[in-house]
Amino acid sequence: MKYVLLGNLSPEWASKQSERVAKAKTKLDKLGIKVESIHYTQGYYDFVDIVDAPNEGAMLAFSVWYASQGLGRVQSMPAFDSKTFEAAIKDAAG
Repeated sequence: MKYVLLGNLSPEWASKQSERVAKAKTKLDKLGIKVESIHYTQGYYDFVDIVDAPNEGAMLAFSVWYASQGLGRVQSMPAFDSKTFEAAIKDAAG
């Protein structure tokens, strides 16, 4: 399942970008989560990533791990494709 990750960097790790990314990538790989894209943003969130996770437990484990490492905070949201959304609308109407 695809997820959108909205993230904030901790001040301690903001200047250690390559080290933070490598550490996170190792954990993502271990949990079976594949990164599809990484986007750095201005505003409330420092980055927005699109990932594909095997299940919600893997995403929860990554979110807890990320915070426990002091890397910052992430929020994950399931992302649905248009076909799934259209089917849900039909199911809701029927």
